[in-house]
Amino acid sequence: MTKESFYITTTLPYVNAPLHMGHALEFVRADTIARYKKLIGLDVYFNTGTDEHGLKIFEKAEENKISPQDFVDQGYEIFKEQLRMFGISEGIHFIRTTDARHEVAAQEFWIRVRDNGFIYKKTYEAKYCIGCESEKTDSELVNGECPTHPGKELKIINEENYFFKYSEFGDKLLDFYEKNPKFVVPEFRLNEIKNFVKGGLQDFSISRLKSKMPWGISVPGDDTQVMYVWFDALVNYISTLGWPKDLENFEKYWVNGNPTQYCGKDNTRFQSAMWQAMLMAAGLPNSHQIVVNGFITADGGVRMSKTVGNVVDPRDVIKEYGTDALRYFLLREVSSFEDSPFTMERFKDAYNSGLANGLGNLSSRILTLSEKYLEKCPEIPEKTDFTEYFKIYEEFDLKKAADYVWDKIQNLDKKIQTSEPFKVVKIDEEKGKEMIRELVLELYVIARMLNPLMPETNVKLKKLIRENKKPNTPLFLRKE
Repeated sequence: MTKESFYITTTLPYVNAPLHMGHALEFVRADTIARYKKLIGLDVYFNTGTDEHGLKIFEKAEENKISPQDFVDQGYEIFKEQLRMFGISEGIHFIRTTDARHEVAAQEFWIRVRDNGFIYKKTYEAKYCIGCESEKTDSELVNGECPTHPGKELKIINEENYFFKYSEFGDKLLDFYEKNPKFVVPEFRLNEIKNFVKGGLQDFSISRLKSKMPWGISVPGDDTQVMYVWFDALVNYISTLGWPKDLENFEKYWVNGNPTQYCGKDNTRFQSAMWQAMLMAAGLPNSHQIVVNGFITADGGVRMSKTVGNVVDPRDVIKEYGTDALRYFLLREVSSFEDSPFTMERFKDAYNSGLANGLGNLSSRILTLSEKYLEKCPEIPEKTDFTEYFKIYEEFDLKKAADYVWDKIQNLDKKIQTSEPFKVVKIDEEKGKEMIRELVLELYVIARMLNPLMPETNVKLKKLIRENKKPNTPLFLRKE
């Protein structure tokens, strides 16, 4: 019997710098959904990778006095290592925009859009933010600077380039949103993008002069131009599937796999409007859903910035607390869709209360009783009804899913305090043992629930339960 398929992807970060906490949030959440979908029996294609073209990469390579290719090769290896640190699923598919198969796909995509009449050439002048790799209108600037990259000088582009007829897709996009009311999650982000499109779409440049910026994919039929980095990079979502050659894979995962894309709120327009218009222009099916995260901020809602010095490196957190501790915070202590602050003080408080004093302490209490009074682990039922729990994942409300598990943890802890099996077993051994068996089985249900959220802890806790052993060291050591 053929499994139902599901496709999920993150955006592709640039390889000019290590991944930050916002990247960690996106990858961990996409991974959690991928794990959930596998758990319910779907054939999951989980895509991520690296965006390796454009002016930002080109200038960074020059700054480091190495070739752009050597620079992105180094960055890609660092990227993969960080993903492993985040506990990302084995079997994930990687795409690099410098891959030969991606270049072929990007050029074929360009040809289809061009042949359908949606590409033209003109001379223009524009202000360009290298940090965002996008053009900026005066209305988007604050004191003449990009608000996302203050202090960075805007580049003035004055050249003849190819343009995409974005302006022709306003009504088509609005009609698409109307027919797909859950296309962008959460709903308020869909309303934002509707208002953006209603305000009128402007055609945008999709190429650069190769003589000025050679690091890109050549425009088909015009070797003097390279593709604009966003136009090239967005095609990764289908080039990873082998499109346009592997149409069977494309059909399975893109056409029939409910393609779902995670992104940060600064990416909403690119994913839910620009990319969708490009797909329409190429005559290809649209994405199924775009899930939008808020920002990870510093204390007081201030955006994290290396200049200000309020950046917390996820690698440092993992080295001290472990992968699952970071995943716990990002999934339970960060709003599913709004901005949320990350400080080490807030992280440590959450770690101690939710993990060390919460799950860790509960597991230790139950497993100590089990090892002492039971000869072996009780028989574990093959299946548990997770209908209510799994329903939350379909809404992408991962904070709610984590809260659901921790409600079970807190209720089980209260049950121990109220029923006092450690006293009952000394008075009525059989009754006490039966109470302990019940506690062990309820803890096993919690361990199963942790599968998508905290995979390392899921495996470790189930093993301890089946071996009927208390942990030699706490699952999560309290931090002072």
